[in-house]
Amino acid sequence: MGEFVTSDNRLGTYLKDRRVRLDPAALGFAGERRRTPGLRREEVAGRANISPTWYTWLEQGRGGAPSADVLDRISRADAD
Repeated sequence: MGEFVTSDNRLGTYLKDRRVRLDPAALGFAGERRRTPGLRREEVAGRANISPTWYTWLEQGRGGAPSADVLDRISRADAD
């Protein structure tokens, strides 16, 4: 699993890119005013059933390599 976390944090860059491209209204988060586009980290974490802290660490390149199960849950949470 170590190939997912690198010194240049490709996983974190990918996760953030996907998160900001998601449409909150299409995923049931309508009616909230947002300062930035896309979902909040907490919203993706909730949809993936992982802690917001763990998701934040993954985006920031901290906390080691995630399991295949965690990656699968995040990919399903990020599905348009």
